[in-house]
Amino acid sequence: MSKTREEIFNYIDITDDCIKCAKCVPVCTIYRVNPDEVTSPRGFLDLLGAYQRGNLDLDENVKEIFESCFLCTACVEVCPKSLPTDMVIEQVRSDIAKKFGIAWYKRAFFLLLRHRWMNDLAFKLGWVFQTCGFKIKADIDSMNSRFSFPMLKADRLLPSLTKTSFLNSHPENINNGGKRKVAIFIGCLGNYNYKDVGEGLLEILKHLEIDAFLAKSQKCCSAPAYFTGDFDTVDYNAKFNIEYFESFSSDVEAIIVPEATCSAMLKIDYEHYFHDQPEWKARAIAIKDKIFMATEWLQHHTHLEELLASKKKDTQIVTYHDPCHAKKMQGIHKEPRNLISQNYNIVEMSDPNSCCGFGGVTMQSEKYHFAKAAGLPKAAMIKNTKADIVSAECSACRMQINNSMGNEATTIFKNPIELIAEALRK
Repeated sequence: MSKTREEIFNYIDITDDCIKCAKCVPVCTIYRVNPDEVTSPRGFLDLLGAYQRGNLDLDENVKEIFESCFLCTACVEVCPKSLPTDMVIEQVRSDIAKKFGIAWYKRAFFLLLRHRWMNDLAFKLGWVFQTCGFKIKADIDSMNSRFSFPMLKADRLLPSLTKTSFLNSHPENINNGGKRKVAIFIGCLGNYNYKDVGEGLLEILKHLEIDAFLAKSQKCCSAPAYFTGDFDTVDYNAKFNIEYFESFSSDVEAIIVPEATCSAMLKIDYEHYFHDQPEWKARAIAIKDKIFMATEWLQHHTHLEELLASKKKDTQIVTYHDPCHAKKMQGIHKEPRNLISQNYNIVEMSDPNSCCGFGGVTMQSEKYHFAKAAGLPKAAMIKNTKADIVSAECSACRMQINNSMGNEATTIFKNPIELIAEALRK
């Protein structure tokens, strides 16, 4: 009989290595808003060890505890032994999903993420991604559209039939007259909610005379499903994307991603997920050297910084938020600042590395009170800078921060790609 994922993945190997130094506790996002030792990183690890030893039942109470982690990886960043607490919690959430099932609205959402043609249709019919415990806004076409389970706004049904996603708005191959070519993985939110990010990226590549391949067959990176424990969707999408990337990777210099979460999922979490599938793990590792966050690649592999320096300086003040999946997981934080600072004045908030509090589908629905509590301190930090713009290379952060700041906020959110494209127009 073949072993199950739970038997192959040994939590005890990781949990027993925790030395209980408590460095993780003060930086933990959930502990900051719910100061209970049980929901601290070392508390999670203790419970995981007890669970695998058979000393703890996976009951409703334990389910609630393991689903309360934001997966921000702040604990991993400060851990002297670099214990992958986020990874083991992601794994146990698969056990939770198998035992308790996945709520119908999550299953429906993840079905959309498997089949982009369904998302394209839903988009045209007026469905939007939204956050805040699924509270839909009156104007679903707002640039501050929010993310959760897609909900249909019937009174906008006919006008929305003209809406087109980013990927469907352009030919797959865009010739900018250069001798270089990159592929773009736009991500679901960039494809539907924040199309200006993709448009800005195409504009930048045109200035650099770098051809673009839009990789139109791409599927969702499956991060929402991975963080929720729907490993069937992760398996389906990840294998498709890897095979798809392999089919064109030799024809492009890089696969650039203007989204921190998507980039981290493709480059790091695919390898984690396939820990028990050696062939697919090897293929995930082989392709990851081609994958870059957009500002990372633009900073290190083009003359964009010099080009921006030749453009007019803007008087607007920008404060930059470091997405957890950028700085903590990929070490990317200097690159967007280097590029933005050529044309804008950057004022740092008090703690740009603290989590915005998005936390994934479950946190945004069933545990929204935690997401709201985690978001308010970040909103206060941004307000205190008196910045005109807050920027982050992550659309999930964008939705959470917009919501945390409220409709009365004077600071607007823009992806660094949007800021760079605006600077190039001057």
